[in-house]
Amino acid sequence: MIKVIGIVGSPRVGGNTEIIINEALKAAKEEGAETELIRLSDKEIKPCDACLSCRKTGECRIKDDFQEIFDKMTRADGIILASPVYFGSATPQIMALIHRAGYVSGAKGRIFENKVGGPIVVARRAGQNFTFAQMLFFFLHQGMIVPGSTYWNIAFGREKGDVLKDDEGLATARNFARKMVWLIKKIKSF
Repeated sequence: MIKVIGIVGSPRVGGNTEIIINEALKAAKEEGAETELIRLSDKEIKPCDACLSCRKTGECRIKDDFQEIFDKMTRADGIILASPVYFGSATPQIMALIHRAGYVSGAKGRIFENKVGGPIVVARRAGQNFTFAQMLFFFLHQGMIVPGSTYWNIAFGREKGDVLKDDEGLATARNFARKMVWLIKKIKSF
């Protein structure tokens, strides 16, 4: 069974970021994947303090909800990280997860290597390209495989539900998820 997780970095439950990632997960499920939505809004993910103890122990010494999410990331075949644009960049919640996951993955021998994944970004008006690149660099740094779609995985919306008016953004997120599952199936068939 293929497992795809979608991690929502927005503090708003049920907001535009969660709506678009649910659309992507629905498309992945239609292609045969088991899916799970993870909200960082009800989790505590403290920022990395660069202690580098993970290089010695292979574990993060900070005690919060990170380990539970990291374990799900390691078990997943596909990972989608989603964030709204906050002051021109990704939310602190998703960046804390990315930083710590990257360090611990490296300490454990690059455990995300060759997994499939990518970012989805929701913007009100601007900052989407930087935020998309900021999150994309995590996947590339970790040696993950990022499938394309029909455009960049970006959608627009301000008020809750506005993203549902962005037909192109919705289609792009759905196509991205379908490509993820297609690619995971190809990789697993070898």
